[in-house]
Amino acid sequence: MILVDTSVWIDFFAGRSMLEHVKQFKKLVSQRREIALCGIVLTEILQGIKEPQQYQRVKEHLLMLNFLPMTQQTFIFAADIYRTLRKNGVTIRKTVDCLIAAVVIENNIQLLHNDRDFSMVATHFPLKLLN
Repeated sequence: MILVDTSVWIDFFAGRSMLEHVKQFKKLVSQRREIALCGIVLTEILQGIKEPQQYQRVKEHLLMLNFLPMTQQTFIFAADIYRTLRKNGVTIRKTVDCLIAAVVIENNIQLLHNDRDFSMVATHFPLKLLN
């Protein structure tokens, strides 16, 4: 199972099919690999859609994907990720990236992304990045 980050979905919906992470996403879909998302990714994707018909269509498709719940422990783990990295001189730009990393690690799955923060998390935590 692979969680696809918002950074990939944005480029996919924008038609940036030549970008490597979008090519990887399309390959995953064509191979019928299990795609997952979490609440934060779902929210980020849907809040960026302006057209009502497209919003409904995308929402229907996203609701068919594997949904990973985020527990109280997930949020605590995300804070620990941020604090550990900060202590080691690394500042993660967005708290949501720590939350996404936490849910990916907790579920022992891979992450497809286009966001440098995840690469920094992976240097200190067992975050599996899809290359």
